[in-house]
Amino acid sequence: MNSHLQFDFTVNKENNTVNVKREFAAEIDIVWAAWTQAELLDQWWAPKPFQTKTKSMDFKVGGTWLYAMFGPENQAHWCRADYLKIEDQKMYSAIDAFCDENGVMNQNFPRSTWSNTFIAQGDHTLVDIS
Repeated sequence: MNSHLQFDFTVNKENNTVNVKREFAAEIDIVWAAWTQAELLDQWWAPKPFQTKTKSMDFKVGGTWLYAMFGPENQAHWCRADYLKIEDQKMYSAIDAFCDENGVMNQNFPRSTWSNTFIAQGDHTLVDIS
């Protein structure tokens, strides 16, 4: 593994924002697929020891990704992402929310907006998440 790949994580408490820049030793089509195809997202999305399982995914503007992160005792934490903007292999943005298994949002928690930009750098790809 190349330890020289970029990984930056910054938090701006004043603006309630997080920014992550992560470089992957893979071409953009592979990285894009890992972020936009349910069968690949399920392999890495949740933090260990949780595991993601997608119930449904419609990766298009106006589409939704409904998924759960299952904990070690099989407890489910349901989420949905609503896709706002997509530019193939360049960027996508979505708004995320905690919800129930049917995608009904939990109004007790705020939603978060992501904007993910994918930058081809030869055989590497930089993903900028804000």
